[in-house]
Amino acid sequence: MKLQRMNRRALALGAFAVSGALALTACGSDDTGDNSGGGKSGAASAPASNIKCDDAKGQLLADGSSAQKNAIDAWVKAFSQACGVQINYKGQGSGAGVTAFTQGQVAFAGSDSALKPEDVAASKKVCSGGQGIDLPMVGGPIAVAYNLDGVDNLVLDAGTIAKIFDGKITKWNDKAIQDLNKDAKLPDLKIQAFHRSDESGTTDNFTKYLKAATPENWTYSGGKAWQAKGGQSASGSSGVAQGVKSTNGAIGYMELSYAKDGLKTVALNTGAAAPVQASSEGASKAIADAQVVGTGQDLALKLNYTTKAEGAYPITLVTYEIVCDKGNKADTLPATKAFLRYIASTDGQSVLSQNNYAPIPDAIITKVRSTIEGLS
Repeated sequence: MKLQRMNRRALALGAFAVSGALALTACGSDDTGDNSGGGKSGAASAPASNIKCDDAKGQLLADGSSAQKNAIDAWVKAFSQACGVQINYKGQGSGAGVTAFTQGQVAFAGSDSALKPEDVAASKKVCSGGQGIDLPMVGGPIAVAYNLDGVDNLVLDAGTIAKIFDGKITKWNDKAIQDLNKDAKLPDLKIQAFHRSDESGTTDNFTKYLKAATPENWTYSGGKAWQAKGGQSASGSSGVAQGVKSTNGAIGYMELSYAKDGLKTVALNTGAAAPVQASSEGASKAIADAQVVGTGQDLALKLNYTTKAEGAYPITLVTYEIVCDKGNKADTLPATKAFLRYIASTDGQSVLSQNNYAPIPDAIITKVRSTIEGLS
C-alpha cells in the first residue's frame, strides 16, 4: 500500500512537471517578429484555489501571439496545478495562431489584432454551426523609451514623436522638444531613433497611434512593417531595447516590460491636464475608452488613440483569445471554457498587472465573461 501511494505521488509530480514544461513552451517569436511578452522570467500567477475546473480534463493545444506570453505562462501554471489539464500554447505568432485555428488544429488562438472577414469565413468550416469570435483578454502599453544623459523626465506629444521617428527632428535641443520640457537641460546631441527591422504588431499599433493622433505629421499607411526612412533598426523588442540602452541619445518604442529593465520612458502630452506615463493602469483607462465594433458575440474593439481622458495612456495594444462561439469540439470544450473563464475572472485578470500587462476594464471583461458562458 505504501509503495502504491509513493507511485501515485510520483505520477502526480511527473504530471505537474510536464504541465510546467508545457507552460514554458509558450514563448516564441510571433509572425510579427514580436517578443512582446517581456523578457521577464518568474511570471506571477494567481492562487489556484478559486479556479473552477468543472469537467475540464485532458490536453489543450493553442497557438498565437507572443505578446501575451508571460500572462499565458502564469495562467497555465495556475490552471494546470488546479485542474490537471495540460495546455500547450506554442506562441508562434498571431498569424500562425489564426491559421491554426481556422484549420481546426487548436482549441483557441491568441491574436494582437481582431479576425479579418476572410478569417471569419474560414472559421465557419471548423466551427460547426458557428464562427470564430474575438474575446479581448490582455491589454499592454507600448512605451517610448529613451537614453539621454542628464534628462530623467521627458515629455513629448504625438506630433513631436512622429517628427522624431520620421527624421524631421534630429537634435535633442530642438525647439519643439524644448518647448515641452522648459526645465530640462537638453543637449545638442543627435537623436538616434530605433525602430523594428522585422514585421511587428508593436509597430502596427505604434503607428496606428501616430496616424490617429497626428495625421498631418505621420502620412504613412501603417501596418506591421516599418515605413519611415532613416533611423536605426533592430530585431524584436529586445533588440530595440538593447539598442536604446547602449546608445546615449537613443529613443525607441517597445512593450513596457522591456522598458522596465533600466530604461527611462517618455510621458505623453495627450491634451489631458497632466502628461501620462506608460503604465498598466493608464493602458486600462485607454482601453476603457474603446468601442466594441464586433457583431453578435464578437467583441473586437476599436481603440481611441486620441483619448484625452485623465491618466489614459493611448499607445496600447489588445490581445484577443479567438474561439468558436458554437461548434467547439466536444472533447476540448469543457477545458477551453474553464480556462477562458479563469483568465477572464477577477483572479485571472489580477495576474496581468503583476506582469506589466493591463487588465481589461470591467465594462468589457463583463461582456467577455458572459460570452464565455454561452460557448457551445
